[in-house]
Order: sequence, then structure tokens, then C-alpha cells
Amino acid sequence: MRHSARRMFRWLSHAAEAVAALMLGVMFISFLITILFRYVLNWSSGWASELSAVMWVWLVLWSAAFVLREREEIRFDIIYGAVSARVRRVFTVITAAGVVGLFLLSLPAVWDYVTFMKVQSTSYLRIRYDWLYAIYIIFAVAVILRYLWLALRAVQGHDPAALSDPTDISEQSDRTGKES
Repeated sequence: MRHSARRMFRWLSHAAEAVAALMLGVMFISFLITILFRYVLNWSSGWASELSAVMWVWLVLWSAAFVLREREEIRFDIIYGAVSARVRRVFTVITAAGVVGLFLLSLPAVWDYVTFMKVQSTSYLRIRYDWLYAIYIIFAVAVILRYLWLALRAVQGHDPAALSDPTDISEQSDRTGKES
């Protein structure tokens, strides 16, 4: 059972990366179209510029929610790295409680705002703003679940900094599934 769950998680991770890559590709192509239309053909390119901006917002929030791993996040860890594993676990639980609390506190207001924005749409592509901003709700729920998971793991005794060095070759092999 555990092996199939791990395989499903790996497949979902690859799917999330593929979606992010697709968004990056759409953003890049629309950026090139903007340059071609504006500077070569002297045509209006508002729709391509708008598509590029929409893809940027979705790419950043999608990737932060589903692609970025905990050890790849940027943080200031001078104190965090200098304390014992037990103190790091306590720090993780406190941080997770704060993050989860703040996101849960803001979620009803965010939901109200996003659903209210159905009354407006973007200028060129006519994308309703509730659809455009819906990615933030997905991001917020993913952050809540991620930090609940981190807190649970810390309470169970897992050292949050055990795999924190992104330059470590042995960790790279864990991530790719191959030995380096």
C-alpha cells in the first residue's frame, strides 16, 4: 500500500511539474508574440501581454503550491540551523501553527473577494477575475495542508532540517530516483 501511495505521489508531482512547464511555455510564447506584434509588425498585442501576465501569476502560485519542495524554499536560517533537532521541531510546529492560523483566518475573506470578482473580467481575453484569482485559493489550501503535514512530521520526531542542503549530491539522487 505504501509503495503505491509513493508511486501516486511521484506521478502527481510529475504532473504538477508538467502543468508548470506548460504554463511557462505559454507565457514564453505569448511574450515572443508580444515582441513580434509590437516591434516587428506594429500591431496591437494587448491580448498576448495579458496572457503572459496571467500565466506568470498562475505559474508562481501553482509552482509554490505543488512544485516547490520544502527544502528548496528560501529562508533565513542562521538561528534555525544552529539549534538542536528538537528545537528545530519546536520551531517548525510554532511556524506551522502561525502559517496555518493566518491562512485559515484569511480564507473566508479571500473566498468572498474571489467569488465577488466574477462581476469583472480582463480587458482583452475576457477572463473572469474569479477564475483568474481562483489559483490563490488553491495555493492557500495547499499551503495549509503542507504546513499541517510539516507540523505532524515534526511532532512525530522528523527533523525538518535533515534534508535541507540543496547542493548535497545524495539528496539530488533521492529527488531523481537515481544514484549520482
